[in-house]
Amino acid sequence: MTGTGSRIAVLGATGVVGRAAVRMLTGLGIGELRIGARTLGGIDSAAVPPGAEVRRVDAGDPVSLEQFCAGTRLVLNCAGPSYLLTDRVARAALAAGSDYVDVSGDGPTHRLLDGSPLLNGGRTAVLSAGMLPGLANVVPRLLVDDLTGARLVVYAGGIEPFAPASAADLALSLDSSDGAGVDGHWYGETRTAWAGGRRRRNALPVREDVEVAGFPGRVTTMPFLTADAERLARTTGLDDLHWYNVFVGTALRLTLTRLRGRVRSDPVALAAIAGEISAAAGLDLAGLDPFYLMAFTVHRPDTTVTAVLRTSSSFELTAATAAYTVESVLAGKVAAGLHYADDVLDPRGLVGAVTGLGALPVFQTHRHAHDAPMEIGSL
Repeated sequence: MTGTGSRIAVLGATGVVGRAAVRMLTGLGIGELRIGARTLGGIDSAAVPPGAEVRRVDAGDPVSLEQFCAGTRLVLNCAGPSYLLTDRVARAALAAGSDYVDVSGDGPTHRLLDGSPLLNGGRTAVLSAGMLPGLANVVPRLLVDDLTGARLVVYAGGIEPFAPASAADLALSLDSSDGAGVDGHWYGETRTAWAGGRRRRNALPVREDVEVAGFPGRVTTMPFLTADAERLARTTGLDDLHWYNVFVGTALRLTLTRLRGRVRSDPVALAAIAGEISAAAGLDLAGLDPFYLMAFTVHRPDTTVTAVLRTSSSFELTAATAAYTVESVLAGKVAAGLHYADDVLDPRGLVGAVTGLGALPVFQTHRHAHDAPMEIGSL
């Protein structure tokens, strides 16, 4: 039994993802919104849909969160840094009797919520409902019917401004190379791959000054296996998964390398580090148009197929994924319980929705000759 309220609450509505999510929910015909942010002065009154309720809310204050979630049908969390919030917003929403959708959350929040009595009574919580890993983990399932025994190669990256919360999340993920990470959770590891059906450390090299089709100029490719990519490999039976983060410029990559092992989670230190990351991204972006590109190639004995996704804003694509997830939950298309978005969303419905919302202008697939290789430069 979900909450008796009818409003859909959006937390973090002044952020780039939150603002876009409000616009897209309105575009999908989902009305009666409750818009929440820590500072109401950051909310553009012209962007507030008719009939929407605007409230100040502090995600770090349990009482404020409780009041914000009370009387809602569903809470969409676009606030961050997610690695610090973890399950805090989810628990407030579920305690209010509402369903819950999070643009991130990912493994740490899933582990903290798994088995919680707050999920009893027919409530639904969907995590990772953004571009990464939500949409990214859906795309390979569109390319072939069965990924068992297949090899998946992914190149993902771009160049765009960093929002403060996104920069902080990236900073907090840097110190997981020892296998633990923030609060003991493993987020991912550089030079690591899924190979032969298991995680293998130091399996792939970092490559500098290489060409990758679709990316401008010469770039750096950095292998990085996230916990969510490994989850995809495990659940689908992939033999190999090689994921490469692509750095178009050098400032951000060098900054991340320098910061590794130096990130602290106290707010003052984290804000300073997030500022360094945002500044580095700004240097790389100077004079260029922002974009984010993901290329997925699935190799099977009988076929090789590639999908290329390109957007001018990864934040818009995250917001569109979240809006579609909210719509799916409200329509009863997601069963009660705790889920990752990529496990419960309809793949074709998701791609169609984010395209229709204008967040994914390029989605192309290409079937290669049977023995055609798909590596750097051959997209």
